[in-house]
Amino acid sequence: MKLKFPRTNLEIQLIKERNKRFDPSQVMEEINLIFNNSEEVDEKIIQELQDGSERDENKFEPELLETNSIFHLDQIYKICVDYRLRFLDSKLFKGDIPYEALIKIKDLEKSHRTTLKGFKVLAPSKLFKLENADDPLLFAPIGNDYYYLIHKWGNDLHPLRKVLMWPFKTLENFVVLLLAMSFITAVLVPEGLFSPQQTTTQFFMIFFFIFKWFAGLSIFYGFKKGKNFSTEIWNSKYYNA
Repeated sequence: MKLKFPRTNLEIQLIKERNKRFDPSQVMEEINLIFNNSEEVDEKIIQELQDGSERDENKFEPELLETNSIFHLDQIYKICVDYRLRFLDSKLFKGDIPYEALIKIKDLEKSHRTTLKGFKVLAPSKLFKLENADDPLLFAPIGNDYYYLIHKWGNDLHPLRKVLMWPFKTLENFVVLLLAMSFITAVLVPEGLFSPQQTTTQFFMIFFFIFKWFAGLSIFYGFKKGKNFSTEIWNSKYYNA
């Protein structure tokens, strides 16, 4: 006759061991305290992200920083200009900050024993609540124009965005675009439209008038919509900057 021993339920054994050492009601009190403290920290971080405070630096522990997440303002400026993005205070960001970002902020504050302030967001203009007179990145200032990348979320930018935004980097780039468009349009004008035999002088006259037409439309649209070049708007909180 074989003796059958009941199988050991580890969960039950674990509960028994816990009850020997702890009062269940005391455990729940401690858990509730942890959650309440966590919620308070979350609320403080959210408040800081939404209201924002002017701060140029935070007290980080240098040896704990990841060098891959440290960027100078000049590098951020270059990316903003190339891809026509803005680098503004987090309080102007109208998108949702993901909870993963809050977790990373809490981890940083805990490991560096500090409270982070002065958050910045790098994103396209449409994601900001801009004052009128696809891929956000959250930063915190380190100091001396250096910023620490905390979190990235959302979709990546379109692969052709840099090329498409090249004409809007500077006035010079935009003039080059207008000249190229005017030249192509002038070439497409049927020969003999204005005279039986088109001369080089006539071609350049047509080119000049087409260029003036494109330039006039661009100036009208630019003033009407309050548009400006990337070098001027990358850190401006104004819609028509």
